[in-house]
Amino acid sequence: MAKSDTFFIRATIPTDGTNFQQQSLDLGAFVDALGKTVMRIHSVSIVYGSPLDTPTVPVNAEGVTGFQLTTQSQTGLIGAGNRSSISTGKLVIGGDAGGNMVTLSESLDIAPQEWRGGYLVAVEQIFLGVDQAIVDVVDQVSVVLECTVETMTAAASMALALSQQ
Repeated sequence: MAKSDTFFIRATIPTDGTNFQQQSLDLGAFVDALGKTVMRIHSVSIVYGSPLDTPTVPVNAEGVTGFQLTTQSQTGLIGAGNRSSISTGKLVIGGDAGGNMVTLSESLDIAPQEWRGGYLVAVEQIFLGVDQAIVDVVDQVSVVLECTVETMTAAASMALALSQQ
């Protein structure tokens, strides 16, 4: 099987105050490691909050909403040093004493689009997780993944074994 045309996977996860939330994304239709079919994530796009939602500005503080996409289930947000990390990022909003926004920063810390070959996935489910440092900065986080399906070659198998999962 040659590389497939690009397709998109979308997922949205609600935030829950300052409690870590996670949901799995089923990739069984795209990945069959025994059949040597794997998926490559070429890019990850993130949306913080619902359409028309304005992030909550904390008074005299910074609010942070973080997300992660991983190949293994987690109990909290993890760093780039964890081999199951596919993509991570955060939204930081700071407010003054009057509740006026003084800081707004979004970062995509790890992103497959920054790498020449994207991110190869050979597991049948991946996990989208979110957490917040201050309650209700945003009500949800959505991701859109640009992907292709391909046959796992010997070179891809070696790369997969050396880098992840």
